[in-house]
Amino acid sequence: MRDILNELEAGKHLSDPDPVRRAQIQMKTHLPKRFYKDVSVAAVEDGFAVHLDGKPVRTPGKALLALPTEKAAALVANEFAAQGETIDPVTMPVLRLVNTAIDGVASDPQAVLEDVLRFASSDLTCYRADAPQGLVERQNQHWDPVIDWARVTLGARFNLAEGIIHVEQPRESIAVLGAHLAQRAEPLRLAAIHVMTSLTGSALLALAVDYGALDGDGAWAAGHVDEDWQIEHWGQDAEAVARRSARKRDMMAAVGLLDALKT
Repeated sequence: MRDILNELEAGKHLSDPDPVRRAQIQMKTHLPKRFYKDVSVAAVEDGFAVHLDGKPVRTPGKALLALPTEKAAALVANEFAAQGETIDPVTMPVLRLVNTAIDGVASDPQAVLEDVLRFASSDLTCYRADAPQGLVERQNQHWDPVIDWARVTLGARFNLAEGIIHVEQPRESIAVLGAHLAQRAEPLRLAAIHVMTSLTGSALLALAVDYGALDGDGAWAAGHVDEDWQIEHWGQDAEAVARRSARKRDMMAAVGLLDALKT
């Protein structure tokens, strides 16, 4: 799931051991022309469905696209409504995330949970620079509160290291995170947590957002301290700007979906 929401292939039920990759394969498609005029949200047995010209939207795996809250369904509906003459999945990050959750994560949430825990075992916030001093201070500013939050709120202590040499994390701490994640195994929620984890390199940042201890912009900034430092000193080219913009769009889509699921 680390390259979540890459090019996706629709209409083919291809097998893959990774449930999220399987959903990604199903979603890949050429840009179709917009075939609908009206977009609406309707109450259904499983929550709220998105309708196009009165007909319910289905995932690439043919499942009904239904979300547990009206606000979450509205996020998807708004993406459909914003499409022009063609439907571009790249501009629909919430829809792609929802499709992935329904068609992929729902079939094997444990695999996704374990991948988040793999990030936690080498969490970004645990690896600190020893120089320059400005970068050291910025990492401390963004990351120390997250480490403290994990210790106080989650009951998980993490070891810090300088440089890239791997530092072993206490098994008890990883187990504690696993227990907290198990309480968040609902596919949509877990998929959103995983996206944030993948894009920031930190399971702790993703969980802090889910708990409401950190907002999306704060988590994004914390996950890109090193990158921002490099940009400030060396700049970046247009291609890098575009990639970063796409990543942040997916990050904020995950944050928005999490928020919408809670209301």
